[in-house]
Amino acid sequence: MKILIFSFFLFTGIAGFSQQVKTIDTNWVDAMKANTSDTLYVINFWATWCKPCVEELPYFERLGEQYKSSKVKVLLVSTDMRKDLNTRVKEFVAAKKLKQQVLFMNEINADKWIDKVSPNWSGAIPATWFINGSTGVNYLKEGELSFEELQKLISTHISKN
Repeated sequence: MKILIFSFFLFTGIAGFSQQVKTIDTNWVDAMKANTSDTLYVINFWATWCKPCVEELPYFERLGEQYKSSKVKVLLVSTDMRKDLNTRVKEFVAAKKLKQQVLFMNEINADKWIDKVSPNWSGAIPATWFINGSTGVNYLKEGELSFEELQKLISTHISKN
């Protein structure tokens, strides 16, 4: 009986931290570019199998908390394979207790959306896209970032408001 009760609390504890992973497609990229709000979106493209991506996720979580009262929104876009969404991706999100919104890029052909984000993007991850429709910010940074580098990039793009 104790094991059953423990399992219940363990499961509900994990479920309490899990979030719904929303699927997106190429149209989402177009919508982000057409968005005219004064919010700076910091969009991290990552995958569960990418070690540098996983290592920097806590920085995005920290940034999201730091800027939650301002006009900065952190989005985490998984680029994992479609077959891994309901297993690997959702389990990872629950296990890591990610609080920032997680989106899943539901496009088989990455060439359809990578060039829309930035024609200069090689497609390598991690990559972080800074976009603000009202100020014209549209900047993509490839490669892993430290927390300090993220803060500096956000400060640079916020100052354009």
